[in-house]
Amino acid sequence: MSAHLPIFGGQNPVFIPGPTNIPDRLRYAMSIQTTDHRAPDFVELLEPLLADLKKVFKTTTGKIITFPSTGTGGWEAAITNTLSPGDKVLVARFGMFSHRWIDLCQRHNLDVEIIDCEWGQGAPADLYGERLAADREHKIKAVLVTHNETATGVRSDVNAVRQAMDTTNHPALLYVDCVSSLACMDFRMDEWGVDLAVSGSQKGFMLAAGMAIVGVSEKALAAAETAKCPRCFFDFRDMAGANASGGFPYTPPLQIMYGLGESLKLLLEEGLDNVFARHFRTAEGVREATRAWGLDLCAKRPSLYSDTVSAVFVPEGLNSDDLTNHAFEVYGISFGVGLGQMAGKAFRIGHLGSLTDAMALSGIAILEMAMKDLNYPIQLGSGVAATQDYYRKSACPVEIAA
Repeated sequence: MSAHLPIFGGQNPVFIPGPTNIPDRLRYAMSIQTTDHRAPDFVELLEPLLADLKKVFKTTTGKIITFPSTGTGGWEAAITNTLSPGDKVLVARFGMFSHRWIDLCQRHNLDVEIIDCEWGQGAPADLYGERLAADREHKIKAVLVTHNETATGVRSDVNAVRQAMDTTNHPALLYVDCVSSLACMDFRMDEWGVDLAVSGSQKGFMLAAGMAIVGVSEKALAAAETAKCPRCFFDFRDMAGANASGGFPYTPPLQIMYGLGESLKLLLEEGLDNVFARHFRTAEGVREATRAWGLDLCAKRPSLYSDTVSAVFVPEGLNSDDLTNHAFEVYGISFGVGLGQMAGKAFRIGHLGSLTDAMALSGIAILEMAMKDLNYPIQLGSGVAATQDYYRKSACPVEIAA
């Protein structure tokens, strides 16, 4: 008998890399009646929201521009507002989402120079540096980096790429996909010299999908004045101009905006450093379980480990889709499937946003049961015990005997 029954009403948490679990406080904030976005009081919602978003992006000089969309719409907005057809962009491909950004650029008739990397590795700052140094005529107009590759559970060093750009004195704009890292892991737009930072509402902000959130530097805003890629709905100038007078150029996603305002209050009340530490702690507990099972992460080394998602290889001869399907059909819990080169080879555990120790442990326990059902070579309870031990030692204020 399946545990996935309507009577449960969606009580089980999800362990996918997004959309994430929504805290009740944010669900209630989004549960509002329609209001008039042309009324004078709309600015009372908009202005604090944009100001608090700057704190999360860690920018004082950049502008925050939002669109009713998802992260993919944010990608498109970043590209079309700052580049012209035929412009050359430099990008590393090391997972499905960096690949999709490449595809988007190619569809906009950009000249895409690709650095192909092994999946499980991060953005290669040294290779970026080599390509930029060789570009003496500065034909490369944009450098694209995926901060957190959701398909492989890999976090890249954005600052190292910026340093490679600075070392070569290259004037290209730096674009960063921080969709699955912002509000979960430290991101420093100004310090890292990021010109366009793309995120969305459905991951670290713990909301429904429906809002693209883009941090835009002054340099990128200047580029928007001469860029020739077509854009209408995603025009920075239209949105920034309307926002400046306290408005929106078309219908805003009001319910999500109210939720985002509350999400920002929640994050800032906790303190961003505490948010980052909590994500690391939750993620490390998941990694302890993976070690106990004897399974390998896709991320090649600890410096690359993501604190929002872990991609885990299944043993040779097994299909990861069978595992995720079984966990859902029998126990009513969703885990991320393998994407691209990881399809059938790895499953993903999302551990971002609204998760507690108890929730994380429940996911690990369900995974163990599903793996045991499918005759994985694991010992039932081993991952749970390893995670329990880590959480106890990292949470308890008194010394715990070994």
